[in-house]
Amino acid sequence: MPGDRLDAYLAGRLPELSRSRIQTLIRDQYIQVNGQPAKPRSAVKLGDSISIVLPEAVPLDAVAQAIPLEVLYEDAELLVLNKAPGMVVHPAPGNPDGTLVNALLHHCQGKLSGIGGVERPGIVHRLDKDTSGCLVVAKSDPAHQSLVGQFAGRTMKKLYLAVSQGIPRPATDTIFTHIGRHPVNRQKMAVVNPPGGKASITDYEVLAVDPATLTALVLCHLHTGRTHQIRVHLQHRGAPLVGDPIYGKASAVATLTGRLMLHAWQLSFDHPLTRERLHFSAPIPAEFAPWVQLAGTFFP
Repeated sequence: MPGDRLDAYLAGRLPELSRSRIQTLIRDQYIQVNGQPAKPRSAVKLGDSISIVLPEAVPLDAVAQAIPLEVLYEDAELLVLNKAPGMVVHPAPGNPDGTLVNALLHHCQGKLSGIGGVERPGIVHRLDKDTSGCLVVAKSDPAHQSLVGQFAGRTMKKLYLAVSQGIPRPATDTIFTHIGRHPVNRQKMAVVNPPGGKASITDYEVLAVDPATLTALVLCHLHTGRTHQIRVHLQHRGAPLVGDPIYGKASAVATLTGRLMLHAWQLSFDHPLTRERLHFSAPIPAEFAPWVQLAGTFFP
């Protein structure tokens, strides 16, 4: 609407661009108003002519780096890793190296599926930077196609452990919403009204509750794989994840754990060649120990 900030006005009309990306384009003068440079906070006026030129993407050349990896399984077609928290999956602006892809290029000596392109070789799915746990990587194109098909067909089983600030109610339920970009903060995802966003389904079960801190250990079964799905869904239930810098809140527990409390615990899928059903578990991080102890006999 007239009077809106330029960056906010464009973010509401260009969902494919984040607000920070729009601000960068404005500052670099790829976005102009009435043929003149502007500022992100400039007010939009009725009759303004806004021109946008998107610069060509500059490919990132991922290089092999000798970064330690915890490999849970590996054969000629694929490998399954326990991704460490804090590791970005693939190079991107702001993270040109030190990523999982850089480590994979060294570990696999370049023998990775090329379907994801030069920036994402072998990458079938992602985990957020601060999420740890099971992640499968394709070493051949046929394996990549098979694994992507299993994700799309929802035959790949993904179980996560999360620690929430607050207790989701009821204790066991299915959350079925649409998730899309937040209407104001383009760095966030949010529950949106259909037909906006994409259908998102999470089963959850509260395994343990710590009444002293009002936190809970929650088992989440993902049926879809939307960006930040568990983080958004549990926040939607009034129980954001401990240590979540985007959807959570500061707390003594978050300071103590020092990380986003989300772990991709188990992953099951059919081997692309043999069709054998494979099951993997990533060791539960030490930060989860107080809640695992409260869960008692659930864990062997």
